[in-house]
Amino acid sequence: MTLFVYRSHYEGPFGKRVRHLPDATVLDWFRRGWVAVVEEGHDTDAWIAAELGGPVYGFGTIFDAARRDGLAAPGTWQELRDLLQRHLYVEGEVQADGLSVRVLTDDDEVELAYFFLDDFLVKTRADRLAYLVHDGWPLPETIGGAAGPFVPPVPVEELAPARPGGEGVTYAVLLTFCDSESIGWLVPRSFPGVRLPELAAHLRELEPRGGDWPGELLVLRALTAPGDDGIGPALSRCNRWPDMEQTLIGDHRSLHESSMRALETAGLEQGRDPDRTLIRHSRHLAQMSIHMNDFFGHQQWFLFDDVWAADNEDLAGSLLRYAHGWDPLEAG
Repeated sequence: MTLFVYRSHYEGPFGKRVRHLPDATVLDWFRRGWVAVVEEGHDTDAWIAAELGGPVYGFGTIFDAARRDGLAAPGTWQELRDLLQRHLYVEGEVQADGLSVRVLTDDDEVELAYFFLDDFLVKTRADRLAYLVHDGWPLPETIGGAAGPFVPPVPVEELAPARPGGEGVTYAVLLTFCDSESIGWLVPRSFPGVRLPELAAHLRELEPRGGDWPGELLVLRALTAPGDDGIGPALSRCNRWPDMEQTLIGDHRSLHESSMRALETAGLEQGRDPDRTLIRHSRHLAQMSIHMNDFFGHQQWFLFDDVWAADNEDLAGSLLRYAHGWDPLEAG
């Protein structure tokens, strides 16, 4: 079994498309494509769309080149790698080995990445791939039975000193973007000494003073009401906030009051539809796929603490990797 994943901001609430392919290996799938397109004459784009669940930007060029130039089908993964590096149209990079093909490109609007993964690799490297291959909404909320504490596999930037007397840590993963550098540009953040049930109160206590806070977290803080016990109501308010790049810094009470007044008259542009947003929150995991516009669709916010992470270690760790860079199999 082989898996295909297309990481694209155009691909629905999770921003990715996951497809299960019947071929035993990645190489076998490409060889089957050679037969279908080069030997049997199928239309390249139509065959790819049928196989992979839709178009994949620039990907058809490998099969078009094979038909045009009479390229022989690869017999080994090394030959496949060389063919891809020579003939596949990308505006990024191509990585390939015996168990995977990983590609980064862009369409002049945003970055895109796609992956062909051997099922053996998916099973044995769940610590890196679990979120990438997770298909559907929402992430599981189950907790209980963790073997030990959660240790982030990638650097995480702390947004404030540890809360005095507090326990645990809450992580913020924001898969958002505002320009063409849209993958791996915003590293995960954390709030040490606080778990998700206490995050709303903690946000009211904090006073951000620099450029370390992403705009989305500044909006979340501003829209957290004095009486909120959890973070869910603030996420719902963020869903109706018009400008995530706005810098909202100041005393929380006065900032919240002015923000709520602004929210009453705020208008949403570019086809943004709050009714298409998905929000789910439990005690240790909050997740929102916020609909931002008609063209790019959704962006994803995840807030989770060390309790959820410890009980979903592979999923949490791979989600942090997903936010940190385009290639979860990158060394280091």
